[in-house]
Amino acid sequence: MDVTFDAGIIIGEMTGEERETVIALWSRCGLTRPWNDPEADVALAEATENATILVARAGERIVGAAMTGHDGHRGALYYLGVDPDQRRGGIGRALVRAAEAWCRSRGAPKVNLLVRSENQTVLAFYAALGYSPTNSVSLYRTLDPERAEQERVEKAAWATAHNR
Repeated sequence: MDVTFDAGIIIGEMTGEERETVIALWSRCGLTRPWNDPEADVALAEATENATILVARAGERIVGAAMTGHDGHRGALYYLGVDPDQRRGGIGRALVRAAEAWCRSRGAPKVNLLVRSENQTVLAFYAALGYSPTNSVSLYRTLDPERAEQERVEKAAWATAHNR
């Protein structure tokens, strides 16, 4: 499913050899948090036919990546990141469109995504692509009590370190 984008950027599915590079990119883009293990998320995407990781390549270099999937009812978009030195060139937009096409090809009629409320730049990016707030509140519950406590501690430490 490789798609060539402007300026020789090719978008296709991630290979196993690219896993570490993609996770490092997401970290550089500020997408990872201590309580969400991107390695576990990648492993889960690789283990199912309902998810994939799309990679934007400029020659041999990975310049963007996004995880997408569907639950049979809706598509979802996660971890969309573009190399900070490559931003504002349409790579993010191309990754979104590729993720939408992947979901559409599997029968998903819409795509949902989550953006942290403080990330106004990313909210504006998605608004420019036609995404709208759902007027819903996203809730979650960590099902493993030990992990729930660990997440509580990690989130508090992260918020303190980042003045939030």
